[in-house]
Amino acid sequence: AAPRLRPRAALMARRPELLCGAAILLGCAFLVALKVTCSRAKDVTMPAKLPVNFFSTRSPVIDLFRGQLDYADQLRQDSEIVLYFFYAPWCGQSIAAREEIEHVASRLSDQVLFVAVNCWWNQGKCRKQKHFFYFPVIHLYHRSFGPIEYKGPMSAVYIEKFVRRVMTPLLYISSRSKLLDFLSNYEPGVVGFFEFNASPQPPGYLTFFTSALHSLKKDYLGTIRFGVVTDKRVAEEISLVHSGSVYLHRHANTSLIYPKDIMNFTAENICKWALENREMLIRWLRPHGGKSLLLNNELKKGPALLIFIPYNPLEEIHPLLDEITKVALEYHKCNKSQAAEPDLQHVGDSDSPAFDSSVTDAHAKFSETFPIAKSPCCNTVVLPQWHSISRTHNVCELCVNQTLGVKPNKVHVPHCNFLEIEAALDSFYLQEHTFFQVISNTIECSNFLSFYSPFSYYTACCRTVNRHFLSFISSEKTIFQTPKVAFSSHGKKDNTQFSIPHIEDRNCFIPDLNISSTNITGLSCRTNKTLNLYLLDSNLFWIYAERLGASRSTHLKEFAAIVDLKEEVHYVLDQNQSLVGPTL
Repeated sequence: AAPRLRPRAALMARRPELLCGAAILLGCAFLVALKVTCSRAKDVTMPAKLPVNFFSTRSPVIDLFRGQLDYADQLRQDSEIVLYFFYAPWCGQSIAAREEIEHVASRLSDQVLFVAVNCWWNQGKCRKQKHFFYFPVIHLYHRSFGPIEYKGPMSAVYIEKFVRRVMTPLLYISSRSKLLDFLSNYEPGVVGFFEFNASPQPPGYLTFFTSALHSLKKDYLGTIRFGVVTDKRVAEEISLVHSGSVYLHRHANTSLIYPKDIMNFTAENICKWALENREMLIRWLRPHGGKSLLLNNELKKGPALLIFIPYNPLEEIHPLLDEITKVALEYHKCNKSQAAEPDLQHVGDSDSPAFDSSVTDAHAKFSETFPIAKSPCCNTVVLPQWHSISRTHNVCELCVNQTLGVKPNKVHVPHCNFLEIEAALDSFYLQEHTFFQVISNTIECSNFLSFYSPFSYYTACCRTVNRHFLSFISSEKTIFQTPKVAFSSHGKKDNTQFSIPHIEDRNCFIPDLNISSTNITGLSCRTNKTLNLYLLDSNLFWIYAERLGASRSTHLKEFAAIVDLKEEVHYVLDQNQSLVGPTL
């Protein structure tokens, strides 16, 4: 075969046009084959199926499953309140929220128009005009104002609560008692005074109404409550004299009146002013279930008290939340601004059963701060020798120290309490390795906390002694002297080296010590380890409580824990104790 090809190769070498023609012919054959292959691939591609109803035909929700966004806009023109539910039919969250939306629609369909729009159908206008990064998405419109996006839990009670806030963004306050109830709430309150006698619609009223809708748009949790007063006598209770005045109520700081002479009276400015100056005693945390930095960002701000309670936002009375509010008010009550505040508080008044009268006095005398009370309990502890051939021991004097930040009345501290010294020993042995010394002639002292409290801590003073001194130590009482360790102005011990957690199996309070001695009034102003208070709905987020130490088998989903990221510790409230004011 080789001899036969040689003449042909020699011929192509003499005539190169033959070689080019062969290459062109092969290229055309390749293109034809490629075109046939691509046409076959198109033939086997199935078109997308037409969308079907996502909601039942008997549902009060209008289902625009073809993504007719233009028709949805037409429906909105004829309704005062409209809720849009944008969904993707394949999305698991959309499928789970469908039943919740139907439940809310069955209760509010006579007042609110519910419209569901398929935003995944590629031929629909919703898919072409909207570009959502997640599903489902809920938008609300109050007439021409909107959209107000709802970002809360996809639970019927929460969605209904938010819809009702959009329906009535202003609460009508008709009497002094209703004003008291409005201002005693833990959420910030903004009150506007408008006289309707002069005209059907006083100047500035629509602006104030729109500012309430702006606050819902910027703060989906709805933490600021807006109210309107029309009676001049009621308005005078909060120093509002002129119609069109706006008042921001704050519990622990001086309340404010909107500065019309500095800022223009617009809806955006009123909302911005209220959001920037609001006072947040308690914050709700509502993780959305996906990856989020919500908890991380809040815990980085400082030590946090996380309280889990079962919560129904549609209920009008929340006794447990009122108890927590009382604690928060006492904790943040500083006497600097109390004199400037009108006496209009239901929460935290002196006849409350949650606190002793000495604790809840609004004008408690911050006259004296005790450095350290006399140590009532001390115990000598002999640590094991560091080596079997060693003739030395480490001996420590362990003392329980009680301190008081405020002196409203005389406090009687027991001389010694077995449970206290037992708890001190438990905490001491958790870190006994830090007290080992080979040989040291000096006495070294350290302080460590019993639990997260500025009123109680332990002191351990250790030194090295020979074996034959042990019998002398047992009979001698004055070898160690507890050092005078004073509290600094911000409440931390000056020479504290360690801070470890301790979860006691028994009651967290000293049985013989009256609760009133643990005075938390104004404590947030006297320490730089101020606690941030957070609430979580245990019906939705109990999994977080379990990760913090809550029992899975408990029938009552109430739990409290303090988390301190900086110290890498957290403290758990005994679940056998009821979650009430004195316990907290």
